[in-house]
Amino acid sequence: MGNQQKQNQKSSIDFLAKIEEINKTNNSFIYSPQNCIRCGRCAIKCQQIQGLSPLQFDLNSHKWLVCPTISHDENREFCVYCGQCLLVCPTGAISHKSQIEQVRQEIANPNKIVIAQTAPSIRVSIGEMQNMPIGTLLTGRLVCALRKLGFDKVFDTNFGADLTTIEEANELLERLEQNKNLPLISSCCPSWILFMEKYFFDLKDNVSSCKSPHEMLGSIIKTYYAQLHKLDPKNIVVVSIMPCTSKKFEIKREELKVNGFYPVDYVLTTYELGLMLNEAKIELRKLEDDFYDPILGWSSGAANLYGTSGGVCESVLRYLVAKLNLKDQNIEFEQVRGEEGIRQAEVNLGQRTIKVMIIYGLKNAKAVLEKVRKKELDVDFIEIMACPFGCIGGGGQNKLQNPQLIKNRALGLYYQDKLLPARNPADNQEIKNLYQNFLISPLSQKSKELLHTTYKKRE
Repeated sequence: MGNQQKQNQKSSIDFLAKIEEINKTNNSFIYSPQNCIRCGRCAIKCQQIQGLSPLQFDLNSHKWLVCPTISHDENREFCVYCGQCLLVCPTGAISHKSQIEQVRQEIANPNKIVIAQTAPSIRVSIGEMQNMPIGTLLTGRLVCALRKLGFDKVFDTNFGADLTTIEEANELLERLEQNKNLPLISSCCPSWILFMEKYFFDLKDNVSSCKSPHEMLGSIIKTYYAQLHKLDPKNIVVVSIMPCTSKKFEIKREELKVNGFYPVDYVLTTYELGLMLNEAKIELRKLEDDFYDPILGWSSGAANLYGTSGGVCESVLRYLVAKLNLKDQNIEFEQVRGEEGIRQAEVNLGQRTIKVMIIYGLKNAKAVLEKVRKKELDVDFIEIMACPFGCIGGGGQNKLQNPQLIKNRALGLYYQDKLLPARNPADNQEIKNLYQNFLISPLSQKSKELLHTTYKKRE
């Protein structure tokens, strides 16, 4: 065997060993190189949406291998685990790193209290896994289905979204009053946070310190709820049903721990939950509506909007209407809704004018953040989501043949918003009780300990 052949063979062995190691340590994806046809769709999608390049050169074949889960070396840029590559892979070479079996084992353990929480967008996308029309609103049936799977309690991540809105809106008001660290930039999206930690860490003080909604709710479950019901947090298992593959990475961030516990133990994507329902022969069409469990299952209409681009911003604006006592103000802010990847608006709230930007796609975010870095942008608040149209276009969702149909999911969320009796997070009575009985006030020391986080530089 010649030297070149030996070198190529060693390169191939090293590459496969690297794949195996990454598949063990990466929490979001499994890469199966034997299924890869080198079509390049994942690379193109990543470059279009995130402006990154998940490529690795294989000396053996003298071709670029498409591999978003390979560690960060000189041949490729940082992976933010958004899962957009997974949505366009035609062969299953990139797939979800499933936690279904681990969750089933926890449910079967009589010593564990297993709690599910559902992200806003799941209620309008889970039906697609059973061939229901895109955007079908299934909130009550989703709760019923989770009970049939064996979860002990079912809470709504929307409660966490209302909590996030209140903390973040008060952060914004504080910064506006101090004229400091503006613009405030949202922190819900873990892919965006990873991107910031790698490429824009100098802007970390501009980023909200709020945990994402499901992490906030997990923190409250393992403290307030556990104390209320005299439960040992070590026996509580929190499972988040999410539209996002990056959330699988997020739950292992050490910075999010509370009293030594991770707030969330497992993440199941929309796709994984659909598989569980289908395997258990649970048909959503045939189920009756059920209700989320009390205390942490009640939310405002605004919380649903977190599932679509502009929703975090609109929720914050709604809360500010109440905070500033603007009784005659319309709380539907159409000017922050839309389909464009970069949108800008000025919103009049009484004597104040709040300048906002809404962005999806990290490629778009980079262009805007360069202006923030150079202090060339006059804006108060920026919402950033990595995925197209926000979480409704997340990498953990069902694959769609026509991506434009993602917008139907947004329609379902706007409809749910209108159905609820309270549409402003400020009117969430259970949140009021939580502050009165436990957290004391927004941005209190206790709130900061449980609901806020820190960031670290990624090399």
